[in-house]
Amino acid sequence: MTTRESNPAVRTVASTQSEMTELILPNDTNTLGNLLGGRLMHFIDLTGAMAAYRHSRTYIVTAAMDHIDFIRPVRLGDLLTLRSSINRAFTTSMEAGVKVWAENTQTGVRLHVASAYLGSVAIDHPGARGRVPEEQPETADEQRRFADAQLRREHREAESARRKKARIATAALDGAAPGKI
Repeated sequence: MTTRESNPAVRTVASTQSEMTELILPNDTNTLGNLLGGRLMHFIDLTGAMAAYRHSRTYIVTAAMDHIDFIRPVRLGDLLTLRSSINRAFTTSMEAGVKVWAENTQTGVRLHVASAYLGSVAIDHPGARGRVPEEQPETADEQRRFADAQLRREHREAESARRKKARIATAALDGAAPGKI
């Protein structure tokens, strides 16, 4: 029996939850002593990937960081805690939500500093897209995030179609083949 065959057809949101904590050191910060945005995005990508791995139990790749809100700066010496879970599973892709808090190690004050949505695609061993288990939201909050993920997906697809149409139109004006842009 393969790993894929032994995986359940449906997973709960709770089974995908992941958490990571990092201490913000000088190498992570800019000249103002704040966490670099790219470093925060790296941490978010890792935590979102953990949730996607837990859901799909196969290789995954991050296909998009759909949205990120930098709410407040993270300072040198803060403890950064990131939590993720799958908001919705589609056929071969998943949306993970990641929420980030910074804790001042001297005062213990903990503040919400960032949130993001990531799209991941499951990849099977030969390198093609693989199917992912369905997701079963259980709580009212999980059901809201499940519904919201579908709306974000529809928006992404519409925006992708709009950009493709614009590339084709630009290529036609320039006389280039659409695939060569």
